Amino acid sequence: MTILLDERVPRTLDALVREWASDDHRGMVLEAWLFEDEAARRRAEQVFADAGVHARLRSAYKPLVHAFLEEFDMAGVTRAIVRYPVHENADRLRFLSEAYPLAALLGSIETRFEPGEADLTYEVTLEYADESVAKHEVFAPNRLRTNHLDQVDLTPTGWLKVTGRIDGGADLDEPVETEIEQVFHKVMGAVLAHDWPATEPYVETLAIDVAIPGIERELAYGDEVMSTREALHEDFYFSILEFFKHHSGRPSDDRGLQPGQIVPDIRAGEGDAHVRVTLRSFGVPSDPVRPEQDIEAADAAPSLAQIHRELAELPGDAFEGVSREGRPVRGIYRPGSRPAVLVTSGQHANETSAPVGTLRAVRRLLANPEANIAYIPVENPDGYALHGRLCEGSPRHMHHAARYTSLGNDLEYGRAEPGYEIGARNQALALSGAQLHLNLHGYPAHEWTRPFTGYLPRGFELWTIPKGFFLIMRHHPAWSETARTLIEAVTTGLSAVPGLAEFNRRQIEICSIHSGGTPYEIINDIPCLITADERHPTPLTLITEFPDETIYGEAYRFAHTVQMATVIAAEEAFTSMMAAVG
Repeated sequence: MTILLDERVPRTLDALVREWASDDHRGMVLEAWLFEDEAARRRAEQVFADAGVHARLRSAYKPLVHAFLEEFDMAGVTRAIVRYPVHENADRLRFLSEAYPLAALLGSIETRFEPGEADLTYEVTLEYADESVAKHEVFAPNRLRTNHLDQVDLTPTGWLKVTGRIDGGADLDEPVETEIEQVFHKVMGAVLAHDWPATEPYVETLAIDVAIPGIERELAYGDEVMSTREALHEDFYFSILEFFKHHSGRPSDDRGLQPGQIVPDIRAGEGDAHVRVTLRSFGVPSDPVRPEQDIEAADAAPSLAQIHRELAELPGDAFEGVSREGRPVRGIYRPGSRPAVLVTSGQHANETSAPVGTLRAVRRLLANPEANIAYIPVENPDGYALHGRLCEGSPRHMHHAARYTSLGNDLEYGRAEPGYEIGARNQALALSGAQLHLNLHGYPAHEWTRPFTGYLPRGFELWTIPKGFFLIMRHHPAWSETARTLIEAVTTGLSAVPGLAEFNRRQIEICSIHSGGTPYEIINDIPCLITADERHPTPLTLITEFPDETIYGEAYRFAHTVQMATVIAAEEAFTSMMAAVG
């Protein structure tokens, strides 16, 4: 094992209290913006009050949402007008997105968002039933930072304002680099400074272990939660991927890069932050222990062992690939007289509703002896195991570190030799000759942010806010009419799923308010993207996207039921279409 970084970083909140909560500053007014939860900030304010210092400590992360939750008198409000900053160094909708999910939290209150100035201040007007009006300004502390790609990002930051000092000191109004920002930049500095090999993969596992205080606040809408620790995981993972792409000379949108496994594990800590970055080997593959469940009513991702047992009980001939760490990638093929369909899930292993949904669907399809199905329930078992381990510490986080294989690439874009995970899919296609691939996926069930590199997840802006169950149809150019007919049939079939239309309408409404519209087609209440693409070996590839990272209970059961219904509807529609054309 090689240690790149092992350091404690002082907690900014504690440092502020030590420096300013004393008799020397009695009567002073202090305002600070920190990446701390409300309880910690309120405790510190009391310490300041006991020392005679007038302190107000606010959140540097999503300050507008926190202001509505913590500071504004909302009793009797009938209308809220929010003018959001538009800054030349950020996406024009950046601060509108950062206000999410305010439109949902305000419920029946009429809400209007308008573009404002570039002064990093939200202007809020609240109108009350008694015709009174209250106006507020909400500062959104940001600074310009040069990132790991030598680009400039406008990033949220800590901030300190001090007035009324009796010691004769000057007033302060300046950014403060908080411990979470320092941790991010120290890790990126250590990664950039290391002498990486010239060829891929660069490492087996690059592990970033952090224990740190922060914000973990559930919101009263959907699965929404504000989490600075989750945001740190996301920023580490994708920033390091971006660096390795740059290091390798690959373009920014490349998914075939194989740097090795990148694993940020960000856990709750007390006091000073502790960060440790190591290069290590995989070790012996081991999988988290998960309770046995009834697959039909599963309320969380089952174990890989249970999925493989359920698979073994289905009729069909087994085939197998192997993962980078040596886990089996298991599938079955059962031929029949109907048109062949390939069903896969778990390509991105943190998208956990699809394996259960496909198991339920394939079990039903294979009850018909004419069904012709090739099936792989978990294409990325290494990522599936990693997701389970990461969820032991942070069960609600989306954990994109488990998205790709242990080689660090999206398995669909892997090189042919050695085959590793993609080898199982290649076997399934060779055995079945399928012309339709049902490739089931998911995406974040709550907002996805990268605050330390500009807030919006670069390259994935479309997926930053949940917008319901989504379908993507990729087809060979000559199959465009068939693709359109299939998507119309599938979305019609899905209209029978109880609650799906309402679920989608609500999420689409809120998403469109905070993202500037709906840049996709909506067919039978299902957002859809239909594109011609010859890259896929099958002429038709239907991809599902359910907001399932990471959900449990009734929400999880609903997710895998929708996934199941999609597979069944697609197989039935495809069979009918192929019969119609002879």
